[in-house]
Amino acid sequence: MKVLVTGGMGYIGSHTIVDLINNGFDVISVDNFSRSTTEMQFGIEAIVSKKITNYNIDLTDLDATKNIFKNHSDIQGIIHFAAYKAVGESVEKPQLYYHNNIVSLINILQCVEEFNVPYFVFSSSCTVYGNPDEVCVTEATPMKLAASPYGATKQMGERIITDFIAAHQNKTAVLLRYFNPVGAHPSAKIGELPIGRPMNLVPAITQCAIGKIPSLTVFGNDYNTRDGSCIRDYIHVCDIAHAHTLALQYLMNKKNTSNCEIYNLGTGTGVTVFEAINAFEKVSNIKLNYTIGPKRSGDVESIYANNNLAKQLLGWQTQYTIEEMMQTAWTWEQAIAKA
Repeated sequence: MKVLVTGGMGYIGSHTIVDLINNGFDVISVDNFSRSTTEMQFGIEAIVSKKITNYNIDLTDLDATKNIFKNHSDIQGIIHFAAYKAVGESVEKPQLYYHNNIVSLINILQCVEEFNVPYFVFSSSCTVYGNPDEVCVTEATPMKLAASPYGATKQMGERIITDFIAAHQNKTAVLLRYFNPVGAHPSAKIGELPIGRPMNLVPAITQCAIGKIPSLTVFGNDYNTRDGSCIRDYIHVCDIAHAHTLALQYLMNKKNTSNCEIYNLGTGTGVTVFEAINAFEKVSNIKLNYTIGPKRSGDVESIYANNNLAKQLLGWQTQYTIEEMMQTAWTWEQAIAKA
């Protein structure tokens, strides 16, 4: 079965391509490298020992997007990652996020309709919950106002797909709401590669440890949590990647009970920023230099997943502990330094 992975050279997309190929899928990618690098393609190819076809186009260009499907009329599944994802940047540049994330999705769905692609998996996010009333969220937890334009694009994306699937009963979709992907492939050939100063905690930790940045900033230490820092559900990127393969197989095998289903992807355990820092220091034997900064606009105080649904219906299980997540992230950072 041929699968198109959009944003396939990005952080989660690259790991998912590896997982798909390891599970027997034929994969093509589209990525214009606006938020990734060609080194990721070389890394994927080194792991799977084969060349990967990638189309370097902007998915907001409908004609260019259609040409992929004209060249590959046998595409049966799409996993849609392609989106800008930095919460802070989205607050500063909302129009950039709304245009890129929404127009690209609409164009892909246009192709789903026109070229009759039956299976669709969407990269969503726990940001759709906003600041929820309950910190351990289920798929039924009511959405609040998104705390950032990025989160709003994921809420809108889910609504667009839900409406699209309702109008096209021969199509099926799974929306995967994941929490905080971290770590890197155990081979250290692919991993998170932020453009510029990292916006996410774990690459900021590893870059601080290796000396790329002078210090780490903890944004707020007076939240209403056990140590005053934000609580997140950190999950290894390989665990996230495998869930996409399982979701596609789930749809292919007609196990879905409705045409559009939603699943949380998290470990089910909340970890504070300070606990994450401690886990890294434990596995690396490096004391991090960090300072306390002001709270960031758009940051949610505390959120982690109830992942029972993904376990029960997709047969998904997480494999990596927080220490193992930090170890693979650190091994990756060291590999980049040697390259």
